[in-house]
Amino acid sequence: MARSRLLPDNFTLTLIAVVLAATFLPVSGDGAVAFGWITNLAIALLFFMHGAKLSREAIIAGAGHWRLHLLVFSCTFILFPLLGLALKPLLSPMIGTELYLGMLYLCALPATVQSAIAFTSLARGNIPAAICSAAASSLFGIFLTPLLVALLMDVHGSGGSMLDAIGKITLQLLVPFIAGQIARRWIGAWVGRNKDWLKYVDQSSILLVVYTAFSEAVVGGLWGEVSWPTLAALVFACCLLLALSLGITALLGKWCGFNMEDRITILFCGSKKSLATGVPMAQVLFAGSSIGLMILPMMIFHQIQLMVCAVLAQRYARRPETIAVEEGLQAKV
Repeated sequence: MARSRLLPDNFTLTLIAVVLAATFLPVSGDGAVAFGWITNLAIALLFFMHGAKLSREAIIAGAGHWRLHLLVFSCTFILFPLLGLALKPLLSPMIGTELYLGMLYLCALPATVQSAIAFTSLARGNIPAAICSAAASSLFGIFLTPLLVALLMDVHGSGGSMLDAIGKITLQLLVPFIAGQIARRWIGAWVGRNKDWLKYVDQSSILLVVYTAFSEAVVGGLWGEVSWPTLAALVFACCLLLALSLGITALLGKWCGFNMEDRITILFCGSKKSLATGVPMAQVLFAGSSIGLMILPMMIFHQIQLMVCAVLAQRYARRPETIAVEEGLQAKV
C-alpha cells in the first residue's frame, strides 16, 4: 500500500534518527573539529550540486513574470518577518525567548527550491515561474537573510560584523553554486541522468550538518532547556505561522488578479522556508553559541510544511483541466 501523504517521508524519518543519534552519541572534542571541516565541505558540495542541476533556460523562461516574483519575494522576506514580530506577544511567553528567536530566524530564511517546484508541478501551477522564483529567493537570501537577522535579532555573525557574515555565507554557499552553474556545461547531462541517486548526496549533506549542529547543542545542554510541553507549544507555533502564511499568500494571489496557475506558484513559493539553506547559514550567523534552539523551529516547520503542502498540491491537482485552461485564456486576454 502507498504511504499516506500525512506520514513522514524517508528523509524526515532519517532526520529524526540523526537527531536521536546526536542526542545519545554526540560528537565532541577533536571529533567535533573534524566533523566541522567535513560539514563545510558537504555544504559546499550541496550548493555546487544545486548550481549544476538548475537549468538557465528554465530560469530565463520564468524570469519575465516580475509581478509574481515581486509578490513571492514580499511574502518571503517581508510578510514572514512581520508575522514573526506580530506573534511575539503570543509566542514568546509560550515557547521562551530563545525558541522565539529561532522562530524569527525561520521567518528570515529564503524559500525552498526543490520542494516548492515539486509541489507547484504536482498542483499544475506555473512551473517555469516557480523555478525562477525559488532559485532567485535562495540566491537573494544569501544577502537578505543576514540583514534581516541583524534587523530582527541584533545578531552580527561570528566575526562581529554583518558584512563579515555575508562574506562567509557568500564564500560557503554562493561561490559553490556559481561553480556548479559553470560546471553544468560539462556535467549537466550527467547530473540529469543521475538525479534519482544524486538527491541522496543533497540529503546526506543536510543530515551531516544537522548531526554536527545538534551534537554541539546537546553537549551544551539543549534538551535540558526544552521540555515536552515546550516542544508541543513549538509545534503549535509552527502550525500557526504556516496557516497564516498559506492563508495570506492565497488571498494576495487572488486579490492581485493572478490566474490559478500563478496563484498556485505564489502559494507554494511564498509560504515555504528552506532547511537546506537555513542550517548552513545558522552555523555562520550563530557561531560560538548553541544553534540547536535556533534550528529546532526550522526543522519542525520544515516537516509540517511538507505534509500540509502535499495535501494542498493533491487537492489542486484534482481540479478540472478546463478551469486551468479557461483562466489561462482569461489572463492572456
